[in-house]
Amino acid sequence: MAFLGTICLVLVATSVAGHLSTRIGVPSVIGQLLVGVLLGPAMLNWVHSDHLFAMFAEIGVIILMFMAGLESDLDLLKKYLKPALSVATLGVVFPIIAVYYFGRIYHFGFESALFLGVIFAATSVSISVEVLKELKRLDSKEGATILGAAVVDDILAVVILSVLVSVFGNITSTGESAQTNIWVGFLLEFIYFIGILILFKWVAPFLMRISERLLVGSSVTIMSLVICLGMAYLADLVGLSAVVGAFFAGIAVAQTPYKKEIDANIEPIGYAVFIPMFFTSIGLNMSFDGFMKNIWFIVILTILAVLTKLLGGGLGARLLGFDFNSAYVIGAGMISRGEMALIIVQIGYTAHLLSTEYYSAVIMVIIISTILAPFMLKHAIGRQQIGD
Repeated sequence: MAFLGTICLVLVATSVAGHLSTRIGVPSVIGQLLVGVLLGPAMLNWVHSDHLFAMFAEIGVIILMFMAGLESDLDLLKKYLKPALSVATLGVVFPIIAVYYFGRIYHFGFESALFLGVIFAATSVSISVEVLKELKRLDSKEGATILGAAVVDDILAVVILSVLVSVFGNITSTGESAQTNIWVGFLLEFIYFIGILILFKWVAPFLMRISERLLVGSSVTIMSLVICLGMAYLADLVGLSAVVGAFFAGIAVAQTPYKKEIDANIEPIGYAVFIPMFFTSIGLNMSFDGFMKNIWFIVILTILAVLTKLLGGGLGARLLGFDFNSAYVIGAGMISRGEMALIIVQIGYTAHLLSTEYYSAVIMVIIISTILAPFMLKHAIGRQQIGD
């Protein structure tokens, strides 16, 4: 029963923190994460991440990734496929290479340095979308390219993450003997991705049509959760991260006529309890021990996090014929890491791909780059308007 008190405390605190964050122009997710820092061992030491808390957080990240899949607009991606691919590819390659070598300078092992790069390859455009809406630029060619690139970006980051966790996570946690089963693992994962294509084409539409005929309340939403949790479970079973299954389940369900209904019903389920618990759980693992020792690590990595997305996304746009000001807008729109990077950090930390020593520093860099993103995007749009 003590856990009920913990849930109450976390929900009240995250609601207040989310409200205050939004009021001052900071993403609410940052407020929720800081609640974990405040209530956890780093400060007040009131809340600890036990097994039950971890289970709620795990469900939270699965629902969050399912929603990210639901919101991935494949029609928009098809319309702006070439610029989106160019922006997303360079926006993933630049951070991975630059941050990988930065990690090696700090004596990270090969897999840890590569994982550090993958963290900053992710993009969360939810914040950029708000800025684009506010400035009435969401329907512009730049806005559409940012949204399309974000879909490709997320897919690339999720696939690379799944391979990293599958290969290096197993080796790190269970020893070198795991290498003997690596080809079996790859075969199972290949079969799983074939299964995703079948899900897209036939299984998801068929199951959603059946759910509509069931004489049960919220049957369509229930079936979407069955697909989400089932795909997450199967992904975990073949050695991938559960979030991979949830993300692709969301994309599959989004291709059915029930997308709007599911989107409207799944959001309250996630944001009422599970998602705040997930973001709080990240803050619970943070510590300020040795913070000053890592200050240059934080400063340099923040600069790399901002510049690699700005230059990668901007160059990708320039190669496809956008002028300098438009390319600047697109590059700035890809800077925000937000919840996608936080999800990747947590998964990699659990798989022992990120050491405890640098965990808090990496979270700090994600927070700073996420806060900087909307200001840079506003500056880019302002510059474009002057140029027009």
